[in-house]
Amino acid sequence: MPKPKRGLRLPTGDDPEGMALLIRDYVDWMRSRNYSEATVANRTAYLRRFMVWCADRGLTRPKEITKPILERFQRHLYHYRKPNGQPISFRSQAVQITALRGFFRFLTRTDHLLYNPGADLELPRVEQRLPRAVLTASEAERVLAQPDIEDLYGLRDRAVLEVLYSSGLRRKELVNLSLYDLDQERGTLHVRLGKGKKDRMVPIGERALAWVSKYLEEVRPQLVVEPDSGYLFLTLYGQPLSVSWLTDRVREYVEQAELGKHGSCHLFRHTMATLMLEGGADVRFIQEMLGHADPKTTQIYTLVSIKKLQAVHAATHPGAKLERVGPSASPAEEDG
Repeated sequence: MPKPKRGLRLPTGDDPEGMALLIRDYVDWMRSRNYSEATVANRTAYLRRFMVWCADRGLTRPKEITKPILERFQRHLYHYRKPNGQPISFRSQAVQITALRGFFRFLTRTDHLLYNPGADLELPRVEQRLPRAVLTASEAERVLAQPDIEDLYGLRDRAVLEVLYSSGLRRKELVNLSLYDLDQERGTLHVRLGKGKKDRMVPIGERALAWVSKYLEEVRPQLVVEPDSGYLFLTLYGQPLSVSWLTDRVREYVEQAELGKHGSCHLFRHTMATLMLEGGADVRFIQEMLGHADPKTTQIYTLVSIKKLQAVHAATHPGAKLERVGPSASPAEEDG
């Protein structure tokens, strides 16, 4: 069951009590409550799949759905295999079940159902995974040095990488930056309508500001096409960068650095948070910079950053140092 594509395709059907029409009502309700378009599109895609699964079993109306049926669908998700033979992650399963619970909660509140069959549906336990890769400070510098700054687009790309590294922005937040979101005097970026439709202010370092200023003076005037769109970073055609283009471009620079690590924009986000934590930053400030609503999301970086734990280990574990502490000797001493 592949990840839903961006874009909204509403299910079709004319039965006033049918699944399709009520899903459309739910979509209208989510939009009226200011849900993001990404959330609306994803939930619609998940509900379409559930509707198809139900139709294959002769179920076309929400009134026919019971808790045991929902549990059968949940087992279906668990046993499903994608075209590459891999199962759906428990995180993805949880997201799809959450969409179902939201839909049936809406139907209950709007009196289409007398009771909510998904009220007691348990979500799978989601594993807490560490970031696949985090760069050290020296590795980050190697990636930053990859763009050819003698080239028009290389200079732009260096400024983009510096902003990612300094501020930890999400890729969509970066491509949406406008000229007016950058305050060079205060050294801040205004992130407008980030994840969860929340604005926030984040600091940007002096070095990143210097590269952005160089880009604004030497590159952007050659890229802009009137009327000026106002976006900070532009393509060859004067358009804002696309998320997919940015992902591919940053990944190319990471690969060119030959670090043995892989990733793209989020790699810099993980790196910024981890290095700040290792430098002594309070996790609450990192949470604010990253725009995390839940502090538990930021806590993951306390597991990645282990320098303090290493220091304690070196200071307290009798076998941590390469020196004699008793009858046995270290390999270096035995070789001597």
